[in-house]
Amino acid sequence: MRLFLAPMEGVVDHHVRNLLTAIGGVDVCVTEFVRISEGQYFPERVFKKLCPELDHGCKTSAGTPVRVQLLGGHPESLAINAKKVALMGATAVDLNFGCPAKMVNKNDGGASLLKEPSRVYDIVKAVRRAVPDHVPVSAKIRLGFEDRSRYLENALAVYEAGANELAVHARSKADGYKPPAYWEYLGAIRQAISIPVIANGEIWSIDDWQQCKAESGCEDFMIGRGLLARPDLALAIKAHCNDQSHTPMTWPQMVDLLYHYYQVTANLYPKKHLGNRIKQWLSYLRLYYSDAQNMFEGIKRAQTPEAFEKAFDLWRENKTIG
Repeated sequence: MRLFLAPMEGVVDHHVRNLLTAIGGVDVCVTEFVRISEGQYFPERVFKKLCPELDHGCKTSAGTPVRVQLLGGHPESLAINAKKVALMGATAVDLNFGCPAKMVNKNDGGASLLKEPSRVYDIVKAVRRAVPDHVPVSAKIRLGFEDRSRYLENALAVYEAGANELAVHARSKADGYKPPAYWEYLGAIRQAISIPVIANGEIWSIDDWQQCKAESGCEDFMIGRGLLARPDLALAIKAHCNDQSHTPMTWPQMVDLLYHYYQVTANLYPKKHLGNRIKQWLSYLRLYYSDAQNMFEGIKRAQTPEAFEKAFDLWRENKTIG
């Protein structure tokens, strides 16, 4: 069994990948997407900005492999950029056919391509031909765009075009992120194709993972928001599989993790955006840690380094922020 850290645009950057893979349990990461328009050929610095792991064997600091994800609707342009990033040292290339964002879909990318399975096929085929044989090409889809009726056509398009693996978010674009995830569709996909199928969507706990496994029959799983809400979820699932005990991360441990994240990201953004990534992460953590809501209330108006440092000092001393 492999557990993947899902790509989440604007959330799971290389800093988060380093932190979550250091905790353990994650076997593979996928970057946020590089959006490629027709005739657009990026220099190395664009790929390295999104995937600095390219300079380190395409692995996080904990040694977890990272795949570079591309998004777009033009086969030739995607193929040329995929070949370039492979020559830069990417050990795998992933193609995004799952992003539901309105702006992405309006610009011929992400889930909008699922309306035409022949286009999915052409893109995967072009990239597979352009990338060296030893570099795997994977793709991520949803079950459809307006509805789930073409889920098998799109899965077959990916498979027949030569992809090595397929990740499936078990909802359509129209379903968004609303529960439930339709894991049973993945079982039908698995029966139709002979490459690994990676189950994605609505895995928040060990119980969810068990139910997903039972309904989909998948052996590999991709987790996004569930790992942000509970950063040791992958480790807990692995421990469960191996009949090992696991002690969940405590809230003080999470505060230390957040403080480290704040330290490495504080200087990357304008002062008016100071701490936005911390506030964003707390919005996920409060689904599992009750104290995350209190911490969010304490820092939501903080705008200076001094205010953030004071807030973290108080929480690390197990005091309440008022």
